Amino acid sequence: MAQTITVHADDLVKAAESEVETLDVADAIKLHGRDDVVFVDLRDIRELGRDGRMPGAFHCPRGMLEFWIDPQSKYHKAEFAQDKRFIFFCAAGARSALSTQTAQRMGLRPVAHIRGGFGAWKTAGGPVEMDSKAKS
Repeated sequence: MAQTITVHADDLVKAAESEVETLDVADAIKLHGRDDVVFVDLRDIRELGRDGRMPGAFHCPRGMLEFWIDPQSKYHKAEFAQDKRFIFFCAAGARSALSTQTAQRMGLRPVAHIRGGFGAWKTAGGPVEMDSKAKS
């Protein structure tokens, strides 16, 4: 018997976007390089190698997000304990919308994500490094 999926991924993304701050890429580019902002790259390491990365962004694989945010987790990363604004992004904006919602629900604030993700960032002329090194 086939599974009956009643809530689709697009529905989850739309719901997340209704709860979180979404930045246009132009606004995100203006924030790049500020000391009070942490850009969090949720893409898979293979995406970074293939498509490049945002200089200075902290790489947090999507599957580790909750564990790296939680200070009680043995996997906690100090980057998430800083008193800064966190801006999440993925390739196109769906994973980052869900991640931003999760981070916000966990109590991380302030948080936002980039509409259109890294693809929009590149198209808009945001800085990109074309090597496979990721800060983790």
